[in-house]
Amino acid sequence: MNDLALVAARLTEPQALTPAGFVNDFYPSFWWIPAGILAAALAIKLPSIIRLWTDPLLRAVGGLLVLALSVFVFVAPSTIRWVNQITGVPNISGPWVYSLLTAFCGSCLLLIITWRDGLSDRSPRTRAAMRWVLGTYAAVIAALWIMFALAEMPEERLRDLDTHYANTPYAREMIVLYLLAHTVATLITTALIWNWVRTDGLDSLLRWGLKFLGVGYALQLAFDAAKLSAVGGRWAARDLDWLSTTVAPPLACLSAILIAVGFILPHTGQYLHDRRQVRDAVRELRPLYRLMKAGGGGVPRVLRTPPELRLIRRETFIRDGLLALSRFVDADLRARSYEAALALGHPPDRAKALAAAVTVLDAAGARSQGRERDGAGSGSGSGSGEADTSDLLRDIGAVSRALRCPDEVRAVRERAAATAAAVATAAAAASAASADEEWAGDPVGHAGTER
Repeated sequence: MNDLALVAARLTEPQALTPAGFVNDFYPSFWWIPAGILAAALAIKLPSIIRLWTDPLLRAVGGLLVLALSVFVFVAPSTIRWVNQITGVPNISGPWVYSLLTAFCGSCLLLIITWRDGLSDRSPRTRAAMRWVLGTYAAVIAALWIMFALAEMPEERLRDLDTHYANTPYAREMIVLYLLAHTVATLITTALIWNWVRTDGLDSLLRWGLKFLGVGYALQLAFDAAKLSAVGGRWAARDLDWLSTTVAPPLACLSAILIAVGFILPHTGQYLHDRRQVRDAVRELRPLYRLMKAGGGGVPRVLRTPPELRLIRRETFIRDGLLALSRFVDADLRARSYEAALALGHPPDRAKALAAAVTVLDAAGARSQGRERDGAGSGSGSGSGEADTSDLLRDIGAVSRALRCPDEVRAVRERAAATAAAVATAAAAASAASADEEWAGDPVGHAGTER
Protein backbone atom coordinates (compact mmCIF):
# COMPACT_ATOMS: atom_id res chain seq x y z
CA MET A 1 0.00 0.00 0.00
CA ASN A 2 2.79 2.36 0.88
CA ASP A 3 4.52 1.51 -2.41
CA LEU A 4 1.35 2.37 -4.36
CA ALA A 5 1.03 5.72 -2.55
CA LEU A 6 4.67 6.53 -3.30
CA VAL A 7 4.20 5.77 -6.99
CA ALA A 8 1.02 7.88 -7.12
CA ALA A 9 2.80 10.76 -5.43
CA ARG A 10 5.63 10.61 -7.97
CA LEU A 11 3.17 10.56 -10.84
CA THR A 12 1.23 13.57 -9.54
CA GLU A 13 4.18 15.75 -8.50
CA PRO A 14 5.16 18.49 -11.03
CA GLN A 15 7.97 17.52 -13.35
CA ALA A 16 10.88 19.81 -14.18
CA LEU A 17 10.30 21.52 -17.50
CA THR A 18 13.04 20.60 -19.98
CA PRO A 19 13.89 22.78 -23.00
CA ALA A 20 12.19 20.25 -25.26
CA GLY A 21 9.13 20.24 -23.03
CA PHE A 22 9.04 24.05 -23.05
CA VAL A 23 9.10 24.17 -26.86
CA ASN A 24 6.44 21.45 -27.10
CA ASP A 25 4.16 23.18 -24.60
CA PHE A 26 4.46 26.61 -26.16
CA TYR A 27 4.81 25.55 -29.80
CA PRO A 28 1.28 26.71 -30.85
CA SER A 29 1.92 30.28 -29.61
CA PHE A 30 5.70 30.22 -30.01
CA TRP A 31 5.60 31.80 -33.47
CA TRP A 32 3.58 34.83 -32.44
CA ILE A 33 6.50 36.25 -30.41
CA PRO A 34 8.74 37.06 -33.42
CA ALA A 35 5.62 37.97 -35.40
CA GLY A 36 4.78 40.62 -32.80
CA ILE A 37 8.34 41.97 -32.78
CA LEU A 38 8.42 42.11 -36.58
CA ALA A 39 5.05 43.88 -36.58
CA ALA A 40 6.42 46.43 -34.11
CA ALA A 41 9.49 46.94 -36.31
CA LEU A 42 7.25 47.44 -39.33
CA ALA A 43 5.12 49.94 -37.40
CA ILE A 44 8.26 51.89 -36.48
CA LYS A 45 9.41 52.00 -40.09
CA LEU A 46 5.99 52.62 -41.67
CA PRO A 47 5.86 56.43 -41.15
CA SER A 48 9.30 56.83 -42.77
CA ILE A 49 8.34 54.50 -45.63
CA ILE A 50 5.14 56.47 -46.32
CA ARG A 51 6.85 59.86 -45.98
CA LEU A 52 9.84 58.85 -48.14
CA TRP A 53 8.07 56.50 -50.51
CA THR A 54 10.41 57.43 -53.37
CA ASP A 55 13.36 55.91 -51.46
CA PRO A 56 13.72 52.38 -52.90
CA LEU A 57 15.84 51.16 -49.97
CA LEU A 58 13.14 52.09 -47.47
CA ARG A 59 10.53 50.36 -49.62
CA ALA A 60 12.75 47.28 -49.82
CA VAL A 61 13.20 47.17 -46.03
CA GLY A 62 9.43 47.52 -45.59
CA GLY A 63 8.76 44.70 -48.05
CA LEU A 64 11.34 42.52 -46.33
CA LEU A 65 9.70 43.05 -42.93
CA VAL A 66 6.29 42.23 -44.43
CA LEU A 67 7.64 38.96 -45.87
CA ALA A 68 9.32 38.01 -42.57
CA LEU A 69 6.12 38.82 -40.66
CA SER A 70 4.09 36.74 -43.13
CA VAL A 71 6.39 33.74 -42.66
CA PHE A 72 5.84 33.66 -38.89
CA VAL A 73 2.11 34.33 -39.16
CA PHE A 74 1.54 31.48 -41.63
CA VAL A 75 3.89 29.02 -39.93
CA ALA A 76 1.86 29.08 -36.69
CA PRO A 77 -0.11 25.80 -36.31
CA SER A 78 -3.44 27.60 -35.97
CA THR A 79 -2.84 29.48 -39.24
CA ILE A 80 -1.67 26.31 -40.99
CA ARG A 81 -4.91 24.55 -40.03
CA TRP A 82 -6.99 27.56 -41.08
CA VAL A 83 -5.34 27.80 -44.53
CA ASN A 84 -5.71 24.06 -45.09
CA GLN A 85 -9.37 24.18 -44.13
CA ILE A 86 -10.29 27.28 -46.12
CA THR A 87 -8.66 25.91 -49.29
CA GLY A 88 -9.77 22.33 -48.73
CA VAL A 89 -6.29 21.04 -49.66
CA PRO A 90 -4.39 19.16 -46.93
CA ASN A 91 -0.88 20.56 -46.31
CA ILE A 92 -1.17 23.38 -48.86
CA SER A 93 0.32 25.57 -46.15
CA GLY A 94 3.59 23.70 -46.71
CA PRO A 95 4.46 25.10 -50.17
CA TRP A 96 2.87 28.43 -49.22
CA VAL A 97 5.19 28.89 -46.21
CA TYR A 98 8.12 27.55 -48.23
CA SER A 99 7.39 30.11 -50.96
CA LEU A 100 7.22 32.96 -48.45
CA LEU A 101 10.49 31.84 -46.90
CA THR A 102 12.16 31.54 -50.31
CA ALA A 103 10.90 35.00 -51.33
CA PHE A 104 12.23 36.37 -48.04
CA CYS A 105 15.67 34.86 -48.73
CA GLY A 106 15.79 36.31 -52.23
CA SER A 107 14.65 39.72 -50.95
CA CYS A 108 17.38 39.71 -48.31
CA LEU A 109 19.97 38.96 -50.94
CA LEU A 110 18.68 41.71 -53.25
CA LEU A 111 18.55 44.25 -50.42
CA ILE A 112 22.09 43.54 -49.26
CA ILE A 113 23.41 43.83 -52.84
CA THR A 114 21.57 47.12 -53.41
CA TRP A 115 22.32 48.49 -49.93
CA ARG A 116 26.02 47.79 -50.18
CA ASP A 117 26.60 48.93 -53.76
CA GLY A 118 24.36 51.97 -53.42
CA LEU A 119 21.52 53.11 -55.62
CA SER A 120 23.89 55.07 -57.85
CA ASP A 121 26.02 51.99 -58.61
CA ARG A 122 24.18 50.13 -61.33
CA SER A 123 27.20 48.45 -62.85
CA PRO A 124 26.66 45.53 -65.25
CA ARG A 125 27.94 43.18 -62.55
CA THR A 126 25.41 44.45 -60.00
CA ARG A 127 22.52 44.30 -62.47
CA ALA A 128 23.51 40.78 -63.51
CA ALA A 129 23.62 39.65 -59.87
CA MET A 130 20.16 41.09 -59.22
CA ARG A 131 18.72 39.44 -62.32
CA TRP A 132 20.28 36.12 -61.27
CA VAL A 133 18.69 36.34 -57.82
CA LEU A 134 15.26 37.26 -59.20
CA GLY A 135 15.30 34.55 -61.86
CA THR A 136 16.67 31.80 -59.61
CA TYR A 137 14.32 32.31 -56.69
CA ALA A 138 11.27 32.81 -58.92
CA ALA A 139 12.11 29.46 -60.55
CA VAL A 140 12.52 27.83 -57.12
CA ILE A 141 9.07 29.05 -56.01
CA ALA A 142 7.50 27.75 -59.23
CA ALA A 143 9.23 24.39 -58.78
CA LEU A 144 7.96 24.11 -55.19
CA TRP A 145 4.33 24.32 -56.35
CA ILE A 146 4.89 21.89 -59.22
CA MET A 147 6.39 19.31 -56.87
CA PHE A 148 3.59 19.81 -54.37
CA ALA A 149 1.04 19.21 -57.12
CA LEU A 150 2.81 15.94 -58.05
CA ALA A 151 3.27 14.69 -54.48
CA GLU A 152 0.78 12.66 -52.50
CA MET A 153 0.44 14.22 -49.03
CA PRO A 154 -3.03 13.31 -47.75
CA GLU A 155 -2.33 13.42 -44.00
CA GLU A 156 -2.30 16.93 -42.53
CA ARG A 157 0.83 17.69 -40.52
CA LEU A 158 0.99 20.86 -38.44
CA ARG A 159 4.49 20.54 -36.99
CA ASP A 160 6.56 17.86 -38.66
CA LEU A 161 5.74 18.12 -42.36
CA ASP A 162 9.45 18.24 -43.26
CA THR A 163 10.34 14.96 -41.57
CA HIS A 164 7.03 13.12 -41.99
CA TYR A 165 7.15 13.39 -45.78
CA ALA A 166 10.96 13.29 -46.11
CA ASN A 167 10.77 9.97 -48.02
CA THR A 168 7.66 10.74 -50.11
CA PRO A 169 8.37 11.19 -53.86
CA TYR A 170 8.23 14.83 -55.01
CA ALA A 171 7.49 15.98 -51.45
CA ARG A 172 11.05 14.98 -50.63
CA GLU A 173 12.39 17.06 -53.52
CA MET A 174 10.18 20.00 -52.54
CA ILE A 175 11.50 19.96 -48.97
CA VAL A 176 15.14 19.62 -50.00
CA LEU A 177 14.78 22.34 -52.64
CA TYR A 178 13.46 24.97 -50.23
CA LEU A 179 16.07 24.09 -47.63
CA LEU A 180 18.91 24.28 -50.17
CA ALA A 181 17.61 27.57 -51.59
CA HIS A 182 17.39 28.97 -48.08
CA THR A 183 20.86 27.74 -47.18
CA VAL A 184 22.52 29.14 -50.32
CA ALA A 185 20.88 32.56 -49.87
CA THR A 186 21.82 32.63 -46.20
CA LEU A 187 25.45 31.69 -46.91
CA ILE A 188 25.84 34.39 -49.57
CA THR A 189 24.08 37.02 -47.45
CA THR A 190 26.15 36.18 -44.39
CA ALA A 191 29.40 36.44 -46.37
CA LEU A 192 28.37 39.79 -47.87
CA ILE A 193 27.39 41.18 -44.47
CA TRP A 194 30.56 40.19 -42.62
CA ASN A 195 32.76 41.46 -45.47
CA TRP A 196 30.84 44.73 -45.27
CA VAL A 197 31.28 44.94 -41.49
CA ARG A 198 35.07 44.93 -41.97
CA THR A 199 34.91 47.92 -44.33
CA ASP A 200 36.52 51.11 -43.00
CA GLY A 201 34.58 54.33 -42.56
CA LEU A 202 31.18 52.84 -41.69
CA ASP A 203 28.76 54.75 -39.48
CA SER A 204 28.61 53.21 -36.00
CA LEU A 205 24.84 52.59 -36.20
CA LEU A 206 25.21 50.92 -39.59
CA ARG A 207 28.06 48.77 -38.29
CA TRP A 208 25.99 47.60 -35.30
CA GLY A 209 23.02 46.93 -37.55
CA LEU A 210 25.20 44.78 -39.79
CA LYS A 211 26.50 42.87 -36.77
CA PHE A 212 22.95 42.07 -35.68
CA LEU A 213 22.19 40.94 -39.23
CA GLY A 214 25.33 38.81 -39.30
CA VAL A 215 24.43 37.00 -36.08
CA GLY A 216 20.81 36.62 -37.23
CA TYR A 217 21.82 35.00 -40.50
CA ALA A 218 24.33 32.78 -38.71
CA LEU A 219 21.42 31.46 -36.64
CA GLN A 220 19.53 30.88 -39.89
CA LEU A 221 22.39 28.64 -40.99
CA ALA A 222 22.02 26.73 -37.72
CA PHE A 223 18.29 26.44 -38.49
CA ASP A 224 19.07 24.99 -41.92
CA ALA A 225 21.58 22.56 -40.42
CA ALA A 226 19.00 21.32 -37.90
CA LYS A 227 16.33 20.85 -40.59
CA LEU A 228 18.67 19.12 -43.05
CA SER A 229 20.01 16.85 -40.31
CA ALA A 230 16.46 15.83 -39.33
CA VAL A 231 15.55 15.06 -42.96
CA GLY A 232 18.82 13.19 -43.44
CA GLY A 233 18.04 11.21 -40.29
CA ARG A 234 14.80 10.03 -41.88
CA TRP A 235 16.73 8.88 -44.96
CA ALA A 236 19.15 6.95 -42.72
CA ALA A 237 16.27 5.43 -40.71
CA ARG A 238 17.27 7.39 -37.59
CA ASP A 239 14.94 9.42 -35.42
CA LEU A 240 16.29 12.98 -35.46
CA ASP A 241 12.89 14.64 -35.72
CA TRP A 242 13.54 16.57 -32.49
CA LEU A 243 16.07 18.69 -34.38
CA SER A 244 13.28 19.90 -36.66
CA THR A 245 10.52 20.29 -34.07
CA THR A 246 12.47 21.33 -30.96
CA VAL A 247 15.79 22.91 -31.97
CA ALA A 248 14.91 24.67 -35.23
CA PRO A 249 11.91 26.76 -34.03
CA PRO A 250 13.78 28.72 -31.31
CA LEU A 251 16.64 29.33 -33.74
CA ALA A 252 14.21 30.69 -36.33
CA CYS A 253 12.50 32.97 -33.78
CA LEU A 254 15.74 34.41 -32.40
CA SER A 255 17.12 34.85 -35.91
CA ALA A 256 14.04 36.80 -37.01
CA ILE A 257 14.32 39.12 -33.99
CA LEU A 258 18.00 39.86 -34.65
CA ILE A 259 17.41 40.42 -38.37
CA ALA A 260 14.55 42.83 -37.61
CA VAL A 261 16.78 44.76 -35.20
CA GLY A 262 19.60 44.78 -37.75
CA PHE A 263 17.45 46.30 -40.47
CA ILE A 264 15.72 48.95 -38.36
CA LEU A 265 18.67 49.96 -36.15
CA PRO A 266 20.54 52.14 -38.69
CA HIS A 267 17.38 54.03 -39.69
CA THR A 268 15.67 54.22 -36.30
CA GLY A 269 18.94 54.91 -34.51
CA GLN A 270 19.73 57.78 -36.87
CA TYR A 271 16.20 59.14 -36.41
CA LEU A 272 16.51 59.04 -32.62
CA HIS A 273 19.99 60.58 -32.84
CA ASP A 274 18.66 63.47 -34.95
CA ARG A 275 15.73 64.01 -32.58
CA ARG A 276 18.08 64.07 -29.61
CA GLN A 277 20.30 66.63 -31.33
CA VAL A 278 17.29 68.86 -31.97
CA ARG A 279 16.14 68.56 -28.35
CA ASP A 280 19.67 69.33 -27.13
CA ALA A 281 19.76 72.40 -29.37
CA VAL A 282 16.43 73.62 -27.95
CA ARG A 283 17.72 73.09 -24.42
CA GLU A 284 21.03 74.76 -25.25
CA LEU A 285 19.27 77.97 -26.35
CA ARG A 286 17.23 78.21 -23.15
CA PRO A 287 19.47 80.77 -21.28
CA LEU A 288 19.59 83.19 -24.22
CA TYR A 289 15.89 82.64 -24.91
CA ARG A 290 15.01 83.53 -21.31
CA LEU A 291 17.14 86.66 -21.52
CA MET A 292 15.38 87.77 -24.71
CA LYS A 293 12.02 86.82 -23.21
CA ALA A 294 12.66 89.14 -20.25
CA GLY A 295 12.20 92.04 -22.66
CA GLY A 296 8.65 90.93 -23.35
CA GLY A 297 6.92 88.33 -25.49
CA GLY A 298 8.07 84.79 -26.07
CA VAL A 299 7.17 81.82 -28.23
CA PRO A 300 3.61 80.64 -27.53
CA ARG A 301 3.45 77.09 -26.25
CA VAL A 302 1.50 74.72 -28.45
CA LEU A 303 0.75 71.15 -27.44
CA ARG A 304 2.28 68.41 -29.60
CA THR A 305 4.69 70.81 -31.29
CA PRO A 306 7.47 68.87 -33.07
CA PRO A 307 10.95 69.55 -31.65
CA GLU A 308 12.17 70.79 -35.04
CA LEU A 309 9.44 73.45 -35.12
CA ARG A 310 10.18 74.44 -31.52
CA LEU A 311 13.84 74.92 -32.42
CA ILE A 312 13.02 77.08 -35.46
CA ARG A 313 10.63 79.25 -33.44
CA ARG A 314 13.10 79.66 -30.61
CA GLU A 315 15.96 80.59 -32.96
CA THR A 316 13.73 83.10 -34.77
CA PHE A 317 12.60 84.69 -31.51
CA ILE A 318 16.19 84.99 -30.24
CA ARG A 319 17.43 86.58 -33.47
CA ASP A 320 14.53 89.03 -33.50
CA GLY A 321 15.36 89.93 -29.91
CA LEU A 322 19.03 90.48 -30.73
CA LEU A 323 18.08 92.74 -33.62
CA ALA A 324 15.93 94.77 -31.25
CA LEU A 325 18.90 95.04 -28.86
CA SER A 326 21.28 96.32 -31.54
CA ARG A 327 20.82 99.99 -30.57
CA PHE A 328 21.82 99.17 -26.99
CA VAL A 329 24.97 97.17 -27.84
CA ASP A 330 28.30 98.65 -26.76
CA ALA A 331 30.91 97.46 -29.26
CA ASP A 332 33.76 98.90 -27.16
CA LEU A 333 32.64 96.83 -24.19
CA ARG A 334 32.63 93.76 -26.40
CA ALA A 335 36.19 94.41 -27.56
CA ARG A 336 37.38 94.93 -23.98
CA SER A 337 35.56 91.80 -22.84
CA TYR A 338 37.19 89.75 -25.60
CA GLU A 339 40.65 90.92 -24.52
CA ALA A 340 39.75 90.26 -20.89
CA ALA A 341 38.62 86.70 -21.70
CA LEU A 342 41.85 86.05 -23.57
CA ALA A 343 43.83 87.42 -20.62
CA LEU A 344 41.95 84.99 -18.34
CA GLY A 345 43.22 82.07 -20.41
CA HIS A 346 40.16 81.25 -22.54
CA PRO A 347 40.72 80.09 -26.15
CA PRO A 348 39.67 82.54 -28.89
CA ASP A 349 36.30 80.90 -29.70
CA ARG A 350 35.33 80.70 -26.05
CA ALA A 351 36.58 84.24 -25.44
CA LYS A 352 34.42 85.49 -28.31
CA ALA A 353 31.34 83.78 -26.86
CA LEU A 354 31.98 85.11 -23.35
CA ALA A 355 32.50 88.64 -24.70
CA ALA A 356 29.23 88.39 -26.63
CA ALA A 357 27.45 87.17 -23.47
CA VAL A 358 28.78 90.16 -21.48
CA THR A 359 27.70 92.52 -24.27
CA VAL A 360 24.20 91.05 -24.54
CA LEU A 361 23.71 91.23 -20.76
CA ASP A 362 24.85 94.85 -20.78
CA ALA A 363 22.53 95.66 -23.70
CA ALA A 364 19.59 94.01 -21.95
CA GLY A 365 20.31 96.09 -18.83
CA ALA A 366 20.60 99.25 -20.90
CA ARG A 367 17.28 98.52 -22.57
CA SER A 368 15.55 98.02 -19.23
CA GLN A 369 16.89 101.43 -18.09
CA GLY A 370 16.14 103.13 -21.41
CA ARG A 371 19.81 103.96 -22.06
CA GLU A 372 20.34 103.93 -25.83
CA ARG A 373 23.78 104.27 -27.36
CA ASP A 374 24.45 107.50 -29.21
CA GLY A 375 26.41 105.71 -31.94
CA ALA A 376 29.78 107.14 -30.96
CA GLY A 377 30.93 103.99 -29.27
CA SER A 378 28.85 101.51 -31.13
CA GLY A 379 31.55 100.63 -33.57
CA SER A 380 29.06 100.31 -36.38
CA GLY A 381 30.68 102.94 -38.47
CA SER A 382 27.29 104.19 -39.67
CA GLY A 383 26.53 106.69 -36.97
CA SER A 384 23.02 105.28 -36.69
CA GLY A 385 23.43 104.11 -33.13
CA GLU A 386 22.91 100.46 -34.04
CA ALA A 387 25.85 98.05 -33.70
CA ASP A 388 26.61 95.27 -36.16
CA THR A 389 25.09 92.14 -34.60
CA SER A 390 25.47 89.82 -37.60
CA ASP A 391 28.05 87.65 -35.84
CA LEU A 392 25.84 87.49 -32.74
CA LEU A 393 23.00 86.19 -34.89
CA ARG A 394 25.27 83.45 -36.22
CA ASP A 395 26.67 82.38 -32.84
CA ILE A 396 23.56 82.23 -30.69
CA GLY A 397 24.36 78.67 -29.60
CA ALA A 398 27.82 79.59 -28.35
CA VAL A 399 26.50 82.73 -26.60
CA SER A 400 23.76 80.74 -24.89
CA ARG A 401 26.31 78.15 -23.70
CA ALA A 402 28.43 80.97 -22.29
CA LEU A 403 25.42 82.28 -20.34
CA ARG A 404 25.24 78.88 -18.63
CA CYS A 405 28.52 79.78 -16.87
CA PRO A 406 27.68 82.94 -14.89
CA ASP A 407 30.94 82.80 -12.90
CA GLU A 408 33.04 82.98 -16.05
CA VAL A 409 30.87 85.76 -17.49
CA ARG A 410 31.16 87.71 -14.22
CA ALA A 411 34.96 87.32 -14.19
CA VAL A 412 35.25 88.61 -17.75
CA ARG A 413 32.87 91.47 -17.00
CA GLU A 414 34.82 92.54 -13.91
CA ARG A 415 38.16 92.38 -15.72
CA ALA A 416 36.78 94.37 -18.64
CA ALA A 417 35.43 96.97 -16.20
CA ALA A 418 38.78 97.13 -14.44
CA THR A 419 40.50 97.58 -17.80
CA ALA A 420 38.07 100.36 -18.72
CA ALA A 421 38.68 102.08 -15.37
CA ALA A 422 42.43 101.84 -15.82
CA VAL A 423 42.18 103.27 -19.33
CA ALA A 424 39.98 106.11 -18.07
CA THR A 425 42.41 106.87 -15.24
CA ALA A 426 45.33 106.87 -17.64
CA ALA A 427 43.46 109.10 -20.05
CA ALA A 428 42.59 111.54 -17.24
CA ALA A 429 46.21 111.61 -16.09
CA ALA A 430 47.41 112.20 -19.63
CA SER A 431 44.88 114.98 -20.08
CA ALA A 432 45.95 116.64 -16.82
CA ALA A 433 49.62 116.40 -17.78
CA SER A 434 48.87 117.93 -21.18
CA ALA A 435 47.01 120.81 -19.52
CA ASP A 436 49.90 121.50 -17.15
CA GLU A 437 52.34 121.59 -20.05
CA GLU A 438 50.06 123.97 -21.92
CA TRP A 439 49.79 126.34 -18.95
CA ALA A 440 53.55 126.15 -18.31
CA GLY A 441 54.35 127.21 -21.86
CA ASP A 442 51.96 130.19 -21.82
CA PRO A 443 52.72 132.67 -18.93
CA VAL A 444 49.80 134.80 -20.06
CA GLY A 445 46.56 132.94 -19.50
CA HIS A 446 43.95 132.38 -22.11
CA ALA A 447 42.06 135.33 -20.67
CA GLY A 448 45.07 137.61 -21.46
CA THR A 449 45.96 138.23 -17.84
CA GLU A 450 49.31 137.57 -16.32
CA ARG A 451 49.42 134.55 -14.03
